[in-house]
Amino acid sequence: MNNNIDLIIKLAWHDKSSFEKIFRLYGVSEKEVILIMRKNLKPSSFRIWRKRVSGRKSKHEKKFKLLDKKNNSYESI
Repeated sequence: MNNNIDLIIKLAWHDKSSFEKIFRLYGVSEKEVILIMRKNLKPSSFRIWRKRVSGRKSKHEKKFKLLDKKNNSYESI
């Protein structure tokens, strides 16, 4: 389980990995990912991460795909 937490943190930290992808791979919801990040990161690192991903379209596949279609440059996640 500890290894999975490390992998979840790596995916969550990466800008191009969506919460939906994390759910498909590990069955962990967005809310659970946030709790994992809060528990395992230093407080300052967690705040930086939350600020970066809050409202970010690439962290949600549906929003990201719509954005890419508008730009005519769809990339597979």
